[in-house]
Amino acid sequence: LDVQWEQPNALCIIYDVTNEQSFSNCAKWLERLRARTLGMHLPGVLVGNKTDLIGRRAVEQKRAEEWAEIQGLQYCETSVKEMENVEVPFHILANSFHQLYREKVETFHSLV
Repeated sequence: LDVQWEQPNALCIIYDVTNEQSFSNCAKWLERLRARTLGMHLPGVLVGNKTDLIGRRAVEQKRAEEWAEIQGLQYCETSVKEMENVEVPFHILANSFHQLYREKVETFHSLV
């Protein structure tokens, strides 16, 4: 993973909504990433997957949304099995990355 983590531009952390440990591990992954980026702001999204397994849900949506917000991440849920909302995290990242780009362009123009 070291090579992929050298210069990240965005982050997407995916966890299994039916697995509490999977959700708990998100904090560890985020901590590892932030240690490598030295406080650099990265657009990111936390994705809860396997929403089709309704009766097996272990992590409530509200809890995950609150954690994501505290961490400065956007949040969405998907079911890859049912192909529900699978494009949403990519749209979120694309929009966030584009907004970051526009802000940098505006900053550059203000310096000229």
